[in-house]
Order: sequence, then structure tokens, then C-alpha cells
Amino acid sequence: MNDATPPVRLALVVGDPAGISPELAARLLAEPETVGRAAILVIGDRRVLERGAEAGGVTLDLPGVEDPRSAALEAGRPQLFDMANADPAGILPGQASAAGGRATLENFTLGLDLAREGVVEAIVFTPFNKQALRLGGSTHEDELRYAADHLGYRGQHAEFNVVDDIWNARVTSHVPISAVAGLITEERILDNLALTVEALTEAGIERPRIAVAALNPHAGDGGNFGREDIDVVAPAVEKARQRQWAVEGPYPSDTVYLRARDGKHDAVLTMYHDQGQIAIKLIGFDRGVTVLGGLPVPICTPAHGTAYDIVGQGSANLEPTRRAFKIACRMAESRRGKAAAE
Repeated sequence: MNDATPPVRLALVVGDPAGISPELAARLLAEPETVGRAAILVIGDRRVLERGAEAGGVTLDLPGVEDPRSAALEAGRPQLFDMANADPAGILPGQASAAGGRATLENFTLGLDLAREGVVEAIVFTPFNKQALRLGGSTHEDELRYAADHLGYRGQHAEFNVVDDIWNARVTSHVPISAVAGLITEERILDNLALTVEALTEAGIERPRIAVAALNPHAGDGGNFGREDIDVVAPAVEKARQRQWAVEGPYPSDTVYLRARDGKHDAVLTMYHDQGQIAIKLIGFDRGVTVLGGLPVPICTPAHGTAYDIVGQGSANLEPTRRAFKIACRMAESRRGKAAAE
């Protein structure tokens, strides 16, 4: 961003009040260099955020806004819309609760509403707890599905996990392993490759290099361990290359992340959830970011959870939240530039 470019308008949604989310939000807001990148509207309960600031050893001076839709947002001057929905006296630290889940969902919902209305251009949220969300009334399996449903979005969307410069994408996600093979089709692979190319391009990677993981051990070993990689995956890779995408594979999944780690690829498209999640978390769980890709608004969050076991200790790792913030800003700036060029 230069001086002539308006800053990204970003909603920082405070996550689960019983975990490290308030601490992470408070410490991020206390970094002038970081918050100077965007015009930030903080969404959460002021009391919860103050408790997080105390745990994190920082002091916040956040002016409040009466109406989030008419707030005059400025770079480097975060403002808070106090939801007043999570009295700390009624929420025990380190425990999932209906009250905490309900407040979290209310915060996120307002952020999504503001994005849909064009008030904000990106969302970053500190960690949610899925059990608390369910106790609080959510009927969705995860934040991605909730966001897509609330935004009324029916297009292609998926979750990406990012560690350092490596992106992890997948063709299938939260499905039984027994159903995976039947869901692997050329169309699904190409759709997810298209989404991966789009997401990485928005994040600032001009020509993403994507490795496609094989479904079977040793990429099927010439058909000895199944023909899906020969009959489905390889043809999809060839069609992707015909579209001028920098796609290679299928590579055996037990070595493909070594190639990415060594800088040969920017992303790996895996066939199922744990095929990539185990690898990417071993590479750097404490540095991971989750990107909810393909939605009408960039949404990013640290990949770790609410860490109930260390709440209040001031020891939470801020780096994934900081990285999530930077990726969200880059993606929003890219979308803004693309819209201006059309």
C-alpha cells in the first residue's frame, strides 16, 4: 500500500472468549507497524478484549463506534464496536461454553454482514472453538460452511492451510476416508486447481507452481495399487497444463511435501484431508494460517486452536495471527485492483 492508496478496510473478529483469542487480538492491535497496514474495525466485547490485553501485557486505547456501518475507519487507528455479549464473569477461562460460542458466532456474523454490505473488504478472526460454537447454536460443521451459507454463496470454495511459503489445498475435505476414492474426479480436481490458482494469485504469487499429490501409494505404481492416478488424476493434471497453469504431478504423497519444502512448488493439492494436513502441520503447526478461499470476501485466521491449556499466561504465539492479517490484506488489495481494472 502506498500513500495514495486507501487502506484495506478490515474486520478483526475476536474469537472464543475462553481461550487465547482475546490475547491474540489485543497483542496484534498493540503493534503499530502491523495495524498501520489497514483500517481496522474490531468486533467483540470490550471487557473480553481488556482481559486479553491484561494477559498479553499490553495496553489498548480503542475508541468505540456507535454504528459499525458508518464508522470513519483509518489506517493505524483501530476502532471497536463493542458487542457487549460476553460478560467475562460468566465465562470460565479454558472451558467451552454456550455463552462463549454464542458470542463468537455473533461477532463473526456481524463481520460477514459488513463484508456482504461492502463496509469491510477482509476479515481476520482469532481462533474459534467448534464445540463452543455448537453449544452456542451453530449447526454447521466448520467456519467455512457457516460463512458460505450466511453469505449465500454457492460457488466453489475451500479451506487452505499456509505455512511459510507453502500452501496446502485439497480435493476432498471433511468426508469419511471410505468415500474419498469415489469423489476424486477430473472435474473436482480441475475446480480445486482453479480455486488454488486464484487464491495464490490474490495472495501475491504471480504464477503459482502447484504439485498434485497422487491418491494411491507410490502414485499407484503403474496400476499395481489402483488406477485412479492413471485414469483420473494424471488426465486432470494434463488438462490443467493445457490451461497454462504451472501444475505438475501426480507425485507420491509421501515425498511431494519435500519438494514443496525445498522450494519447487508454492502449493500442493492433495486428494483428502489428512494427506496434506499431517504434512503441513509437521512442517510448521506453530506458524500456520488458514485461508477460507473462494468466498466473496478474503477470510483468514491462525491455523491453531483456542489453546485452553495456556489461556491467561501471556504465552500465545502471535506470529500465525500476524501472518493471517498480512495475507488477508494482500488478498483484499488484489481484489480491489482486479475490480478497478474491469
